[in-house]
Amino acid sequence: MKRALPVLVLSIAGLIPVWRHAPSHETATTSPAPAASSAPSAGSVVVAGSTVDTEKGPVQVEVTFRDRRITAVRMLRQPDHPQTTAAVPQLVEETLRAQSADIDTVSGATVTSDGYKESLQAAIDAQGA
Repeated sequence: MKRALPVLVLSIAGLIPVWRHAPSHETATTSPAPAASSAPSAGSVVVAGSTVDTEKGPVQVEVTFRDRRITAVRMLRQPDHPQTTAAVPQLVEETLRAQSADIDTVSGATVTSDGYKESLQAAIDAQGA
């Protein structure tokens, strides 16, 4: 019984920070990733995809088309997360290679990859309309 009271007090003291923790619901965005080309050239069409809300934060892409080919992809909104920052160049590179939203998910950034592909497909659909 003499040990039970200190154990109980220390257990409660250890749980107080957990109880007081409030997860942040802010969605900060980082600066946009650089585009594959510096600026759209004459004859290019720039289309923004829809904003996709993910559990990590909003994702939105801007796609530059020339003669119905994807020439550049730029992130307008992305979650402020290290895995997202690392995944974006891979997603853009694969998009330029595939010329569609049918690309692989980046391991470790599944949520962002899914949001990216959904926004990308919306931009491709909007350009085709």
